[in-house]
Amino acid sequence: MTDTSPAPGSLVGRNLLAGVEPDPAGDAGHADAPQRMGFFTDTSVCIGCKACEVACKEWNAIPEDGLELTGMSYDNSQGLGASTWRHVAFIEQNKPLGHAQTAVDHSDVDVFALAAQGSGTPPAEAAITPTTPAPEGAPSPDGRTELRWLMSSDVCKHCTHAACLDVCPTGSLFRTEFGTVVVQEDICNGCGYCVPACPYGVIEQRPGDGRAWKCTLCYDRLGAGQEPACAKACPTDSIQFGPLEELRERAAGRVAQLHAAGVTDARLYGEDPRDGVGGDGAFFLLLDEPEVYGLPPDPVVTTRDLPSMWRHAGAAAATLLGGLAAVFAASGRLPGRRR
Repeated sequence: MTDTSPAPGSLVGRNLLAGVEPDPAGDAGHADAPQRMGFFTDTSVCIGCKACEVACKEWNAIPEDGLELTGMSYDNSQGLGASTWRHVAFIEQNKPLGHAQTAVDHSDVDVFALAAQGSGTPPAEAAITPTTPAPEGAPSPDGRTELRWLMSSDVCKHCTHAACLDVCPTGSLFRTEFGTVVVQEDICNGCGYCVPACPYGVIEQRPGDGRAWKCTLCYDRLGAGQEPACAKACPTDSIQFGPLEELRERAAGRVAQLHAAGVTDARLYGEDPRDGVGGDGAFFLLLDEPEVYGLPPDPVVTTRDLPSMWRHAGAAAATLLGGLAAVFAASGRLPGRRR
């Protein structure tokens, strides 16, 4: 696996070597900033209701996504974008919880017919095992008849070291006092630099508008002491909002609980300040590999190498100018010298 730890010379790297938790709000100039706030999304209790998507759209007046299904699942929003700041993914797998496998082929399974035939899950196992189709003819991997959906509400990660901030030429993107990253659409010039800069593919330009849009973690609600609309609407507390340090402790306890229940594939994603983006302000509990959810396994801030690139470019320019000066001096034709 590629080493994606922050460079020791970077601000995040120096903080970690000194044993100091990164403080993106303080580094952005917010004096006496409150605790860093964020999201912990526990996908193990997500029921795919999409209440978070609806609440996000209603509060932020975001255009609707349309009702065209992909043909592969019950997902109509398909992914994060300029008009989808929360996206609930549906991943279908024919395997038991806790023994996840990637690249499962369901091309020969009639999921709708199986769903119509009901569940064979004993009540005692309902808290641990997903819905289990039981009729004859159902898929039987290793003698079992299980089919599960992995559901996950994805969102902007509000990275500790956000490349979108580094490349924005107008200051449209800024770091708030809560440590979150917000787009000011009224001063966005539509250059699109932030789109390829995001390692998660979160930011998008809205067609017909040209400006960049993404989750603001309901900055206006935070300023009024309220939680974001998506967390407020979540009926299962899959989306949890609060101080980031507190959420990390809660998430670690939840992983331990799932492991004790036999769900050994449960793992956290984006909570580690030592990863390639300095840790995420919105992190997740996953039940399979990140790639299964469409997440990069080792995200790295895309502007990580910019300082060294500028240094090399400066050195190359200085060398070129020195060479030109030497050529002019040798030929007696220094710029500005008259014969």
